[in-house]
Order: sequence, then C-alpha cells, then structure tokens
Amino acid sequence: MKKLWKNCHIATMQNGQYSSIEDAAMVTSGQHIHWIGTFEDLPADAYSETIDLNGAWVTPGLIDCHTHSVFGGNRSVEFEKRLQGVSYAEIAASGGGIASTVRATREASEQELLASALKRVRCLLKDGVTTIEIKSGYGLDYVNERKMLRVIRQIAETLPMTVRSTCLAAHALPPEYKDQSDAYIEHICNEMLPKLHQEGLVDAVDAFCEYLAFSPAQVERLFKTAQSLNLPIKLHAEQLSSLGGSSLAARYQALSADHLEFMTEDDVKAMAAAGTVAVLLPGAFYFLRETKYPPLESLHQHGVRIALSSDLNPGTSPALSLRLMMNMGSTLFRLTPEQTLAGVTTHAAYALGLQETHGTLETGKVADFIAWDIEHPSEIVYWLGGDLPKRIIQHGQEISI
Repeated sequence: MKKLWKNCHIATMQNGQYSSIEDAAMVTSGQHIHWIGTFEDLPADAYSETIDLNGAWVTPGLIDCHTHSVFGGNRSVEFEKRLQGVSYAEIAASGGGIASTVRATREASEQELLASALKRVRCLLKDGVTTIEIKSGYGLDYVNERKMLRVIRQIAETLPMTVRSTCLAAHALPPEYKDQSDAYIEHICNEMLPKLHQEGLVDAVDAFCEYLAFSPAQVERLFKTAQSLNLPIKLHAEQLSSLGGSSLAARYQALSADHLEFMTEDDVKAMAAAGTVAVLLPGAFYFLRETKYPPLESLHQHGVRIALSSDLNPGTSPALSLRLMMNMGSTLFRLTPEQTLAGVTTHAAYALGLQETHGTLETGKVADFIAWDIEHPSEIVYWLGGDLPKRIIQHGQEISI
C-alpha cells in the first residue's frame, strides 16, 4: 500500500549537500521510498493514505553513529573533579574513568541496564535520531559484555529505531588483567569475540587505541580476528595522542576512525585512500575542554567524509541531544550547517556501513525521515536545545514518543 506525503520541501542530502526539492512530494511503499520529486511531477496513482506535511522541511532521519548508551551509574563526581583541575588521565590512573563505570555496569542487572539506557536513547529518538550505534565496553569480561550486547538488542526490539551493536571489549584493561594487556587482547580474540559473534550479538568491532588503553600492535591483533569473523571494524583513535591508529584503521578498511584530534597529515591521506569516515565528537571535545582541534582543513582538502555523533557516554560526553552536537560541530569545528547535517545523515550512514539503505532520501531507500516545522534546514543546527516541532517517520510509519 502506497502513502503520499505532500506539501513539503525535501533536503535529500545526496552527495552530502541539501540537494533540496521545493514544493515536493514523496511516496512510500511499506518500509521504503517508492518515489520522490516535485509535486508537479507526481505520477498519477492510487494511494492508501495522503499525509499533508503543512509546508515542513523533510530530512533523512538523523543517525547517531557513535554512542556508549548502555552503562551503569554516572560520573558526575568526576565531572566536578575535572573542573577543579584533575585531568582525565589522572582520574583514570586513580581507579576512576572507565574503570568506575565498569564496576557499576557489572553490578547492574540486565533489566536495570535496559531501563536506564532506554531513558537516554528515548531522548535521542525525540531529537530526531532514527538510527543509532551502541557500543559495549563497560563489561570487559564475557558475562558482562554479553549482558550489555543483549541489552542493545533489546533496545532495538523496544524502540522504533535501527540499532547497530558494536563490541568494544578492547575499551580498557579489566582489573583481572592488571598489567597483562597482551593476555587480555588474546582472551578477546580467542574466546570472547568468537562466542559473542556466534550468538548474533555483534555487528562491528571497535577498540580504544591510546597510550592509556591499547597499542596499535594489540589493536591490529583484534582487527585480524574481526576480519576472520567477517566483522567490520571501527576505532577510537588519536583522541589524546598520536599513535597512528587512524592509519592502522585505514589499512584494515575500517568503517570509521573516531575522535582524531591528534591525527597527522599521513593519517588523513590514509583514511582518504581507504574511504574510512572521520567521526568527530564535539561533545567530548567540549566536555573535556580540549584545545587541540582535529585537522579539519586537511580532512576537507583530502575529501574524507566527516560524520558527527553524540558519543553519549557517562564520562566524557553525557550528551542527550544530537542536535546540540550538530551546533557544536558548527561553532567549535567551523562546519557549515549543511556539512553538519550531512555529518549526521549521509556520512554517518557510511560510518555504519548503511549507506545503501540509510542516510539520504532516494527511491528504494528505507523511509526514515523527519518533517521539521522550520523555514530552512539550517535551523536544525541553529537552535540551541529545546524540542523543535517535528514529525518522526520510521520505516514509513509515523511514530509518537
């Protein structure tokens, strides 16, 4: 049955640009877009339903391509410590940081983790996010990583969203493997990841390549295992130091490398050649009061796709609004509103390997879109906070939150 959506303007976001259609119409059939164009060119057909969008601007549903939405507790006390001058590295060295969230996550039941995560993810859904990636990485052993990944699958069953699950077991060194990082990587590769993959809980594999986490050599060992399991890879790289992680990710055809404040020109060239997406995380940059900017001019110069994401996590980016991150992408990283919107639609789809089905509004793609009550797409980035009036359509069905 075909639905006609009319009386709107559409920013299709093809080629990373607004690619606007004024006085537009769209026809959906089931979960997919059947036709899109100007109302004047609308084919004569029978429609089961006609929906008047009242002059709204329609964009693809927003894609949050890097989050840590499932976790126990929070780290508001550490936030206060950082404001008093204690560094992220110092907090981690004293047993805080990721380790404190690991303790809280291990102590929480699966039901408790699901209940708390749903509160956060619903905020993103209300903001216009129809596709989200969620990482594990606060369990750091088989039982608790499995618990987190099961919660991620349950979020997909509970909310009207597309949810991708990423195994980030190589996020930090668990207390059971103190000073044994090589042994822990081997445990992930030989036991944990194969079992989790066999259970159908993993869509991609990620790691934290940093001096306070795992070395490039250790990450490469994980990448080889992921490849043997036919799992795509992603990487936290160059957030705090330059280790060449983004070049390593590019060599293994990673979907994305994320953070990237300390990446070099050679890293940029490697990512450009591989088609690896640069995912920038302005929330963490802001929250940690960083001053080292990602090499934006070089990324633009070499044609690297730039995505943006909330990095929703308890320690460095407790962000519940992707739209606010979009504004930060413009104000902090000098991206235009058009580039920013592309960063949470078409480029974010590439960062998840979903570019064939998501990220732009085209015939044959999934009918995930937002009808915004605004005068121009730049308003999505312009307004700070609040709840912009909108209608959210996921898989061709309007949803209420």
